[in-house]
Amino acid sequence: MKKSLSFLFAFALCCALAACGGGRNTGGSLPPPTAETQPAEPPAGSRPWKTPDDAAFADGSDGPGAEGKAEAGDGILIAYFTYGENAPLGDGVDASTSASIQYRGDELTGNTGLVADMIADATGGELFSILTAEQYPDSYGDTVEAGQAERRAGARPELASHLDSLDGYGTVFLGFPNWWGDMPMAVYSFLDEYDLSGKTIVPFVTSGGSGFSGTMQAIEQAEPDAEVLEGLSIRDSRSIRAEDDVAEWLARIGLAG
Repeated sequence: MKKSLSFLFAFALCCALAACGGGRNTGGSLPPPTAETQPAEPPAGSRPWKTPDDAAFADGSDGPGAEGKAEAGDGILIAYFTYGENAPLGDGVDASTSASIQYRGDELTGNTGLVADMIADATGGELFSILTAEQYPDSYGDTVEAGQAERRAGARPELASHLDSLDGYGTVFLGFPNWWGDMPMAVYSFLDEYDLSGKTIVPFVTSGGSGFSGTMQAIEQAEPDAEVLEGLSIRDSRSIRAEDDVAEWLARIGLAG
């Protein structure tokens, strides 16, 4: 009887050990992932995560989680102020009557607008026209006088165009004409509205020959925590054929497309 009981006990113990062993993955691999264990898809609109196919990690570098997304703020913005887009100029206006009015296709712009287009074509950047809520006179001579009065008063014209955010841009080209040795006051309004700290500012100016005057220093003072690169100065008379100047400048500062 005792022998029978010992045999039955030993048999039951063997069965229990076999059941436990069968629950292990003896091949050393992990079980197939379930819906709970699979990684979530990246959010819509974000950049895809790196995979081992994109980079090798045998050198000890961090895996896919550490550098999963490209850094934000690598976009390029070309913000500019130009007379032809800030005055009530009628359709079919003769651009030859003013050195500051130019056509961009069928749309009126100015010298600075033309150069902004060239920069956008060369870099793939996004254009943003700085527009004032109150337009300037349709006479360029009257506009120059209005600009001088604004400068004397230290005015900050209200803007009609706005950006939702600058977070996606790491480089901001800033273009303007030289008005009385300074930027138009609307450009100061733009710099007051947006914090460009940590970004790279790349100025460009169109003028009758005065170049930047003291505007580079004014930009540095307005945005002390931004990096200001070498700017480009274009004479008004050369703005319609400034592609080579723009290309050489962009290559020199390392921003050629």
